[in-house]
Amino acid sequence: MKRVIRKVAVLGSGIMGSRIACHFANIGAEVLLLDICPKELNADEQARGLDLNHKNVRNRIVNTALDSTLKSNPSAIFSKKVIPNITTGNFEDNMKDIATCDWVIEVVVEKLEIKKLIYDQVEKYRTLGTLISSNTSGIPIHLMAEGRSDDFRAHFCGTHFFNPPRYLRLLEIIPTPETEPEVIDFLMHFGDKFLGKTTVLCKDTPAFIANRVGVYSIMALLHLVQKMDLSVEEVDKYTGPVLGRPKSATFRTTDVVGLDTMINVAAGLYNNLPNDKAHQLFELPDYVKKMQENQWLGDKTKQGFYKKIKGADGKSEILALDLKTLEYKAQQKVKSQTLEACKLVDNLSERMKVYVQGTDKAGEFFRTSFFGLFEYVSDRIPEISDELYRIDDAMRAGFGWELGPFEVWNALGVKNAIEGMKKYGKEAAPWVHEMLSAGHDSFYKVENGIKKYYDIPSKAYKVVPGSEAFIILDNIRANNIVWKNSGTTITDLGDGILNLEIHTKMNTIGGEVIQGMNKAIDFAEKDFRGLVIGNDGANFSAGANIGMIFMAAIEQDWDEINLAIRMFQNTMMRMRYSSIPVVAAAHNLTLGGGCELCLHADFVQTNAETYMGLVEFGVGLIPGGGGTKEFALRLSDEFKEGQIEQAALRDRFLTIGQAKVSTSGMEAFELGYLQKDKFGITMNRSRLIIDAKNKALELADRGYTQPIRRKGIRVLGKQGLGIVYAGANAMLAGNFISEHDKKISEKLGYVLCGGNLSQPTLVSEQYLLDLEREVFLSLCGERKTLERIQSILTKGRPLRN
Repeated sequence: MKRVIRKVAVLGSGIMGSRIACHFANIGAEVLLLDICPKELNADEQARGLDLNHKNVRNRIVNTALDSTLKSNPSAIFSKKVIPNITTGNFEDNMKDIATCDWVIEVVVEKLEIKKLIYDQVEKYRTLGTLISSNTSGIPIHLMAEGRSDDFRAHFCGTHFFNPPRYLRLLEIIPTPETEPEVIDFLMHFGDKFLGKTTVLCKDTPAFIANRVGVYSIMALLHLVQKMDLSVEEVDKYTGPVLGRPKSATFRTTDVVGLDTMINVAAGLYNNLPNDKAHQLFELPDYVKKMQENQWLGDKTKQGFYKKIKGADGKSEILALDLKTLEYKAQQKVKSQTLEACKLVDNLSERMKVYVQGTDKAGEFFRTSFFGLFEYVSDRIPEISDELYRIDDAMRAGFGWELGPFEVWNALGVKNAIEGMKKYGKEAAPWVHEMLSAGHDSFYKVENGIKKYYDIPSKAYKVVPGSEAFIILDNIRANNIVWKNSGTTITDLGDGILNLEIHTKMNTIGGEVIQGMNKAIDFAEKDFRGLVIGNDGANFSAGANIGMIFMAAIEQDWDEINLAIRMFQNTMMRMRYSSIPVVAAAHNLTLGGGCELCLHADFVQTNAETYMGLVEFGVGLIPGGGGTKEFALRLSDEFKEGQIEQAALRDRFLTIGQAKVSTSGMEAFELGYLQKDKFGITMNRSRLIIDAKNKALELADRGYTQPIRRKGIRVLGKQGLGIVYAGANAMLAGNFISEHDKKISEKLGYVLCGGNLSQPTLVSEQYLLDLEREVFLSLCGERKTLERIQSILTKGRPLRN
């Protein structure tokens, strides 16, 4: 059957329920969010003379929960414009309204008897054939389905979102034996394409896949801490970015999520898995029990493994818990030869080989923890999954690991790791030895750009399901490189489309990237149909190489800076006016020069999680790669649409002057970085490159025509400058900005208004580019600007401009 999700009911408005509701609102679905009615009035309601029958009282719990979620940071919504998609109500008055919903998601408290009461109500009002699922993280799915109607059971399964649902990509799908295959297939596809999730099919086993393996890993580590006399700081240093994991690593992540959450899952595993080989590891160490007694549960109780205090000087300081004395102390710097050696290796798989060979405490930690993890995950097949890739998918998407456990094992060499495991008293499951005996020496391999996994029942390699729908540059790069230099790689995506991949630090843009962009356009115009600019890295681009500009400014080499900015501008213009369509595949940080690149592309295929902005003002500069020019051009187009010129100028000016960065791809459009009909949003990051390629093909198939350079751009001259100068002076007088900020503001306005023209005038893009470059150069010579740049460089913050 053709199934369409237009309206979703979310039953339960707690932390997870409200956030799930917001994420469905993000994708444009209509959402009905329900919760219980209060049993008594609060003080405010009593003071206002309300009673328990008043609508505001009856919906107080759900409205309060939703309001709290909408105020949360990071935001649960892409844009305030999606808020009207959510309607609130209560179980008593509005349960009947689920009859109009295509999917009902239960997210009430984790008690089976309460869930069953909710399902009794759902059975009364739910339309036959609609989906019904539970977000439970611990209750067996089959128990919730017991006693329900045939149609309910056929359309029921577990849909376990991870918190926060907007940002964590994992969605575990847990069917019962009675769930219709069509329902499973639909949820796997819908979660992937429309919700942007890595959907992982799970068995109905305790904690499913991600929490089973993830909590094992954390609990094993909590015991290892005592055995190896490790500090909180050491563990977080050993298990952070060096392992391809979030900066919050282990203990900081536990503080954010809540120690009680981890304890509850661990208790469930301890009680429900008496025969698990690692059963004793799910029992809490004494120091964790003491933390639980003290209510040191993390951020929610203001202290956990870390505690934030204010020192005598009034400055905030984060202390770390001494796990032996249970006293908080100043954090100690962690030194390790192994970690220093790992820093020199960019490729994560290769870095794992360096890590495992470490001779200090870090190396010993790696071997002890990972050899135990390898044993554990190999023993979990087929208990929690028949396929090994599902475990890796779940850990990457649910816990933010760049490499899942089997992928790390693969990187070390399966056979080599088994030998190491034996020395630490660990043993791989029999199926791993059978795999090696059959002549297969890896869990994964890539053939013709397609990733395959070792299938245990057939003892052969199979394509990872769904991977054909993605373009993974790591998988195709080796056989499809057209050209490369130190900062970029040009790859043939097939069907006449090239891809330019930036791979500098933070994907910053310097001379090597400018060279790569021009080479890509050369190749594309000669022998191809279109160009995509995208990568599989953490960010699209954090901007231009500000360190290079700083050094040239210190040397007062204005000719070098002028040449560099001119080359950047010329490259942006060449991209804009090339004979082939150029599509930017933007995601995560898309700042400064990265944003300017998108401003000049024919189309921007942006991931939902794209943080785009012209942030140069923050270091005392204006956008110099065509960004200021582009905003002036768009201002002119807005004038033609009949908008009030001063209001449009103010909005464009403030976007740059306040260095506004979007919190989503949707908000990038609202801020004016993306244009109507010239951008699309891809929910699933893994689909971004293929979506960008398809858009490039679509533009080419339409009969792409090389654009003509713009000349008749209307600028306001002195008429606009008066507004800018008056505003800057008012802000200075009110002590909202400094003298230097006032100067930058006036210079920004100077370019946006086309200079000191006596009246509104029509100018060319080149005229505006020359003004932009002139102002950029003048600001590079300002002492305050250089001080700001130096401050950023010396503090080691990302080089963004």
